[in-house]
Amino acid sequence: MKKILIAIDNSAGSLKALDYVGRQFSRMKDVQITLFHVLLSEPPEFWDEGHILTKEEKKAQKDVIKKWSANKKKVLEPMFEKAIEVLTGQGIPARQIQTKFSIESFHVVAQCILGEAKNGGYETIIIGRSGRSNLKHFLLGSIANKIINSARGITVCVVD
Repeated sequence: MKKILIAIDNSAGSLKALDYVGRQFSRMKDVQITLFHVLLSEPPEFWDEGHILTKEEKKAQKDVIKKWSANKKKVLEPMFEKAIEVLTGQGIPARQIQTKFSIESFHVVAQCILGEAKNGGYETIIIGRSGRSNLKHFLLGSIANKIINSARGITVCVVD
């Protein structure tokens, strides 16, 4: 069975990557597709309080972080549903699709994707040309560049 990891977010690049996978792999019965998203951990402002917290402040901080995390996770379900809809709409059976996410800080997103690919035994990583940042001065996007430059022994497909 061929294992493909598609790194997705809510960007146009991710939708293009999903469309590409749907067109290229819809006739293959021996493919397992994993939709993978790196959920960014809480921003530094949540843990850099600048002073020693009282018990009440620690509890309030934990509550804020818990609510923030819950709200971030709510974004995952519709994003994964939309991705699955794109793939199944092009003929890939839902049984061949799984979803996974990890919680990491922004500066290790590429390493997280590569780690998942290596640990999961994936043959191919498919990513959109640019994701969240969509900065014009990057040819491919910083995460795509890091993945391309660091991947060893795995095919990386960047969809434009």
